[in-house]
Amino acid sequence: MNLEQARFNMVEQQIRTWEVLDQDVLDLLYLVPREEFVLPQHRSLAFSDIHIPLGEGECMWEPKMEARVLQELTVRKSTDRVLEVGTGSGYLTALLAHRAAHVYSVEVKPALAELGRRNLERHGAENITLEAGD
Repeated sequence: MNLEQARFNMVEQQIRTWEVLDQDVLDLLYLVPREEFVLPQHRSLAFSDIHIPLGEGECMWEPKMEARVLQELTVRKSTDRVLEVGTGSGYLTALLAHRAAHVYSVEVKPALAELGRRNLERHGAENITLEAGD
């Protein structure tokens, strides 16, 4: 699979058609590699317009939902702090970290908190505080 072509198709055929037109959001979707936040057995589905299972009865949102949320949030990198409830794989957390001064993320399921932590550490995000708990 050509990942760059798949990413391009996702942005052009799913994201833009859902009226996500903010260029900063679109640029982030190219910058943060979604496929690296998906479980290995589902990696071929990383750019599909579906919920992708994460385990623990949870799943990743469709790419268009993640993009739409980013577009609708008015977050300033210089000053804003974001509270995210439900870290999951950490993908949306990573996207938010590019737009906010700091992201605080809480995940109630320990296995998902660990998955998110590993993914975020691998990508070197330093402006994120991740907590496992309720």
